[in-house]
Amino acid sequence: MVGSAIHRALLRQGFQNIIGPSSADLDLTRQTDVEFFFNKEKPDYVFLAAAKVGGIYANNTYPAEFIFKNLQIQNNVIHSAYLSCVKKLLFLGSSCIYPKLCPQPIKEEYLLTGPLEPTNEPYAIAKIAGLKLCEYYNKEYKTNFISTMPTNLYGPGDNYDPLNSHVVPGLIRRFHDAKISNAASVTIWGTGNPLREFLFVDDLADACLFLMKEYDTPKPINIGSGEEVSIKDLAIQIAKVTGFTGSLQMDYSKPDGTPRKLLDATKLMGLNWKAKFKLTEGLQVTYENFLQSHA
Repeated sequence: MVGSAIHRALLRQGFQNIIGPSSADLDLTRQTDVEFFFNKEKPDYVFLAAAKVGGIYANNTYPAEFIFKNLQIQNNVIHSAYLSCVKKLLFLGSSCIYPKLCPQPIKEEYLLTGPLEPTNEPYAIAKIAGLKLCEYYNKEYKTNFISTMPTNLYGPGDNYDPLNSHVVPGLIRRFHDAKISNAASVTIWGTGNPLREFLFVDDLADACLFLMKEYDTPKPINIGSGEEVSIKDLAIQIAKVTGFTGSLQMDYSKPDGTPRKLLDATKLMGLNWKAKFKLTEGLQVTYENFLQSHA
């Protein structure tokens, strides 16, 4: 999802010499394959968007895969970028790297100040390692590797699997299926009270290109919309977008995850960048993509 959005953004801005192998073309967990790719292609600028991602269910079910594969991807790409003298690399972290109960909105300096959310700890630890890898390569090797922490993402190209997806695509899939099957209700995990911030993926891509051009500071930077919504209200909006007219049922036996997660994007907005897509507009575009690619 993210890689495709960055590719679209590059094309919109007139870039042509773009190298973007798919996971089928290049296995980033294999060190020799990644080194061969960098030696052959010799890219000048790298957006490291590849990762194994998923929601609460996937993180709880495959914790070893989440930490191992993400560490492998990051280590291989970042080290190969250094060896091949890449001019600049942008590493995409995640908002889940911050402590579970840190003050809100979340500032960049809150990193490593408290325990992580247990339901996504393996993924978070891997992402923290990637961020620190960039920081220490800059310190030791004088590279220009920057790190960003985007908030929760959604948009075209997302994973709509009902179990292994994040909350927005997962709900889109479940509400759509419920509408098609004329189901009376859709069940939502937890209380529905946790607050989340969401960013349309094309806004993220725009921010990444902006930072690649304008930001050379080794300190990580948040990328967010500045707006938050409860999981229950999000579900109500998605039900409306998909045309589902049944009821919502809360499954209180399932975990909520972090109670609130809103990034402080003051640093980025101070550089004169701001998200363009409102949540309702982004959800509509995402559902249309789902209908085209899955339904």
